[in-house]
Amino acid sequence: MSEVEVVSRVHAKSIEEWGLSNPEALVLSGDLTTSCEIDGFREKFPDRFLSMGLAEQNMMSFAAGLAREGFVPHVHTFAVFMYRRALDQLEMSIAYPNLSVKIFGFLPGVTTPGGASHQAINDIAVMRTLPNFTVFETGDATDVESIIPLANSVTGPVYIRMVRGALPRLFPASDIIRFNRARILSQGEDLVLLSTGICTEEAMRVVEVLNGRDISIHHFHVTTLKPFTDPEILYAIKKSKFGVITMENHTKIGGLGTCVAELIAEHCLNKKLRKVALND
Repeated sequence: MSEVEVVSRVHAKSIEEWGLSNPEALVLSGDLTTSCEIDGFREKFPDRFLSMGLAEQNMMSFAAGLAREGFVPHVHTFAVFMYRRALDQLEMSIAYPNLSVKIFGFLPGVTTPGGASHQAINDIAVMRTLPNFTVFETGDATDVESIIPLANSVTGPVYIRMVRGALPRLFPASDIIRFNRARILSQGEDLVLLSTGICTEEAMRVVEVLNGRDISIHHFHVTTLKPFTDPEILYAIKKSKFGVITMENHTKIGGLGTCVAELIAEHCLNKKLRKVALND
């Protein structure tokens, strides 16, 4: 790979820009304002910023009430504090009534040294099961720049695995996320490689090595994890000689690998699948 541009505090800039043109947008913080890069929004739009404290269950219920009144709450905290602590509120107050709440879960997988209490390693598995929820994952600066407009274009609740801090720009700024469409990073018929989140940068290096060994790879960067019905992915798997490999910052159970396994089973494809992910 050539040298990659690194961009800092991408979400901070994006959420402030969104706030300028969307007065119905509110931002809620679970007492992790700076850590979730929404301190700038707080300063620019103090009347549309709500600090809910370390009370995630209450924050989710409050966001549901705001959505019922016509606001669009953008809820921010670490991913683990969303789906672990407030699962009942997510399901009963937001998912079932299909409310327009946009949830930004930071530090997905093992992107933090905070240990098990801060590492969301099975959040995709949980959030995919909630009715009406759409699930996205970001992996670079361009993903983060384009995720807010995409999330707000979706009817109903959205859960986003967010990356923060100094981010690589793996894709041109014009190559924005498209709903339920993966980015095609290379084409080949030997293997299909599907990666998501921070694993894509490493997967791109892997593809370079394998191409040098005359192994052709059809590489997808996946950003929509629910729904998971991209016809290009299905077509590539059907054509592959040796099957599919998935790479993700999540457990092997319930994440991208499981999405692919379900796709293979539902379409009766006789293809091998190998998951590169966290073991149970």
